[in-house]
Amino acid sequence: MGFLGAAVLITLAPGPDNLMVLSHSLAKGRRQGLVFAVACALGCLNHTLLAVLGVSAFIAASPLAFGLLKLAGGVYLLYLGWQAWASVGKRLELQQSQQFTDSLVLTFRRGLIANALNPKVVLFFLAFLPQFVRVQQGAVGWQIAWFGVLFTLQAMLIFAGLAYFSGSLGQYLGRRPGAAACLERIAGTVFIGLGLRLLLFL
Repeated sequence: MGFLGAAVLITLAPGPDNLMVLSHSLAKGRRQGLVFAVACALGCLNHTLLAVLGVSAFIAASPLAFGLLKLAGGVYLLYLGWQAWASVGKRLELQQSQQFTDSLVLTFRRGLIANALNPKVVLFFLAFLPQFVRVQQGAVGWQIAWFGVLFTLQAMLIFAGLAYFSGSLGQYLGRRPGAAACLERIAGTVFIGLGLRLLLFL
């Protein structure tokens, strides 16, 4: 229970993932926000696997590997921000179910990659998960994997709640003239800001 309480507090604390889920939900609506939130949480499984395999330790110890990961994550966030700004004025109402499904698939992929390429989360999992491992119980890798899955599940619930309520507000505002474009610009600015912060200040 100590791990779960700490995980919930950490997830609730304002951070890049919360901002991405919030801004995306406001700009795209409840359904898109929920898909992005779930994908963002599932990205934690990537960091769990890296921690279990010891790759996270290698990345933390290698300035080159860490720098490359940071570069990839920052560039991808800048790309998402640019896409959001570029889509202003070009948004079309998707009526066909296949188009809508493709849109959700793209949203899921974006959320998954945005979290998986975040070097801060890599280091966080490396530092956080082992603190709760009991070496005397053995199977350290399985313990880390279990904690990673538990962290992912609680993050999914919290992010989904954030996406649901902010997405409802986004849908309401999106029905107002000019509001959708404004929300799109806000979301794009958040992604660009996070990308620049990752590249310049980490």
